[in-house]
Amino acid sequence: MNLTRVWAVAYKEWREILRDRLFFTMAFMLPTVIFLLLGYGISFDVEKIPFAALDQDRTAMSRDFLHRFIDSRYFDYKGDVSSDRYLDPLLAHSDIRFAIIIPPRFQERLLAGQSASVQSLIDGVFPYRAEVAKGYVSAIIANFNAQSLARHFGAQLGISREQALIQVSPVRLESRYLYNQALRSQWSMSSGLVMLVLMVTPPFLTALGVVREKENGSIYNIYASSITRSEFLLGKFLTYLLISCLNILILWWLVIKIFGTPFKGDPIFFYAASVIYVICTAGAGLLVSLVVRTQVAAVMLTLVISFVPAWLFSGLLVPIQSMPSAPKIESHLFPTLYYLRITWGSFLKGLGWAELWFDVAALILYAIILWVIAFLNFHKRPAE
Repeated sequence: MNLTRVWAVAYKEWREILRDRLFFTMAFMLPTVIFLLLGYGISFDVEKIPFAALDQDRTAMSRDFLHRFIDSRYFDYKGDVSSDRYLDPLLAHSDIRFAIIIPPRFQERLLAGQSASVQSLIDGVFPYRAEVAKGYVSAIIANFNAQSLARHFGAQLGISREQALIQVSPVRLESRYLYNQALRSQWSMSSGLVMLVLMVTPPFLTALGVVREKENGSIYNIYASSITRSEFLLGKFLTYLLISCLNILILWWLVIKIFGTPFKGDPIFFYAASVIYVICTAGAGLLVSLVVRTQVAAVMLTLVISFVPAWLFSGLLVPIQSMPSAPKIESHLFPTLYYLRITWGSFLKGLGWAELWFDVAALILYAIILWVIAFLNFHKRPAE
C-alpha cells in the first residue's frame, strides 16, 4: 500500500467537500441538527398532566383530597366544572388529559367509616402516559387512605398521627433510583441519541462520497489509474473518519452542556469505542455505495438500513428484555445494541473497559466483517 496515494485521495476528497458548500454543511451540521431536534422533541417524562375536577361534595375532606392532586408536580390543575357533561368535550379536544369526580356525601361516608368511590377519567390515546398517570392517581389515593386511617386510629387510641401511621403501614417502601436519581428521561435519551446520530451520519457521508464519484463520472479516473482499491477506499474513508471524530466531540459536549447529562465514565475509553463504532457504521455506508448509482438512492437506502435498526432494535425506546423472541434475537445482529450499552454505561453508570469489553469486541468484529465484505465487492472496473 502506497501511503502517498492514500493521502492524495484523502486530500482530493477534502477539497471536494470544501467546494461543495451543501455537502460541507451537512457533514458538520447534520449530526447536530438531528441530535437537537430529537433531543428536545422526545421526552418520556410524564409531568404536569392537565386535569379538571368535579367536586360534588364541596367539604373540607373533599378539598383536602383534591389539593393532593393540585399540589402535585405531576398534575396541572385547569379548574373545576359544574357538571360531568363538560368533562367529555374537554377530554375529547385534549384540553385536559385527566378528570376526577368526587361524589356527594364523600366526607359523610368517610367519617361514618364507609368507603367512598371516586371516579377518575384518563385519556388513553397514549397508553404509556395513561398507565403512568394511573400510577400517580393510585399513589395519591393510597397516601390519602393511609393518612385517613392514621387520623382515625390516632383519635380512637389516643396516640399521635405518626404512631398511628406506623400501625397502619408497618412496612414502608423507600425507593432509591440508581444512576439517574431524578428519573430524567433527557439524561438517558440525550446520551442514547449519540448512538442514533453516529449510526446515521457516517454511513450517510461515506455512501454519498463514493456514489458522487459515480454520478459525476470521476470514478472512471480511479478505474484507469494505478491506485489500488484498498488505497482508494482507505483514502476515501479517512476524510469522513476525521469528520466523524470531530462530530463525536461535538455530540459529547452537547449531551453534557445542553442537556446537563453527567458523564461518569472514562472519556478516553468512550472516545475510542465511539471511533470503533464510526468505523463500523461507515462500513455499512460503503456497502450501500456499492449497490446504488445515484445519491438520492444512497440517501434513501442509508436511512433504511441505519435509522430503522437504531430506532427499533437498539433498546433506546423499548427494552430488549421486553421484546418478543424474534425481535430480541434480531436486535443482537445490529451494532446499535452494543454501542448503546457503551454510551449509557459511560455516561450514567461510570463503566469502563472491564465491564464493557464484550460490547467493544462485538463492534470490532462487526466492523471487520463489513469492511471485508465491502473490500471484496469493490472492483476497479465498471459494473456490467
